[in-house]
Amino acid sequence: MPDTLVILKVLILGIVEGVTEFLPISSTGHLILAGALLDFNDARGKVFEIVIQSGAMAAVVWEYRARFVAALGGLLRERKAQLFWLRLAVAFMPAAVVGLAFGGAIKAHLFGPVPVALSFIAGGIVILWVERRTPHNMQRAAQVRVTAVEQMSLRDALKVGFAQCLALIPGVSRSGATIIGGMLFGLSRSAATEFSFFLAVPTLVAAGSYDLLKHRALFAGSDFGMIALGSAAAFISASLVIRWLIRYVAAHDFQPFAWYRIVFGAAVLASAYSGLVNWGAG
Repeated sequence: MPDTLVILKVLILGIVEGVTEFLPISSTGHLILAGALLDFNDARGKVFEIVIQSGAMAAVVWEYRARFVAALGGLLRERKAQLFWLRLAVAFMPAAVVGLAFGGAIKAHLFGPVPVALSFIAGGIVILWVERRTPHNMQRAAQVRVTAVEQMSLRDALKVGFAQCLALIPGVSRSGATIIGGMLFGLSRSAATEFSFFLAVPTLVAAGSYDLLKHRALFAGSDFGMIALGSAAAFISASLVIRWLIRYVAAHDFQPFAWYRIVFGAAVLASAYSGLVNWGAG
């Protein structure tokens, strides 16, 4: 039976995952930092952080359950449903290939607080540049080709998939890369955000399943209760964030998240180099 402190750590990490997964601030980066602070960053802890992303994925499926049920039911006979799944498959493939090829090297060299902090800052600067290039209240038809996911071509999906590859670098943010990338490629803010939600489903399922299978020897049967608890916390918090973000993007841009990334990343770097916080290796 896990002690109270372990349960508290699991709940905190689950909430961190759910809150940050769909915001452009990097869930992986926050989990690495939270794991370091909580002393929950050994090999088992790192796999746990990836596996509980399934809870956030489940939140997308639940919030868009009518859309997924319709797409699944029409898979064999409806062109619209077939295109829905085909877009996801096309967008998923680049990160899957690059992740299998370079995932080990990335984890060995970049899964540390200082590289994450640098990615936070760099990503924040990119978001500021994109938002100032195309302000929210100045988006015009000439700048936006795609206003709904259903209008996306397979080429659009592939471009977003390549953008998602950047999120293999911890601290970049999967949602940030796909949403901001989608906007650069001509998607509206709302269409890019919604497609980012949908693309999370195959991406997070594949990442969690692969890591759990690869490192299954690290876990005992009793550990799966903690995985379920962390996933449940991620599901609840992610559901709240998804509903909020849908409303937010209708009238706001992502500049506040960019400034958060820059300030937070700078604070992590300052605390690491001053010795104020012992972030451990990396």
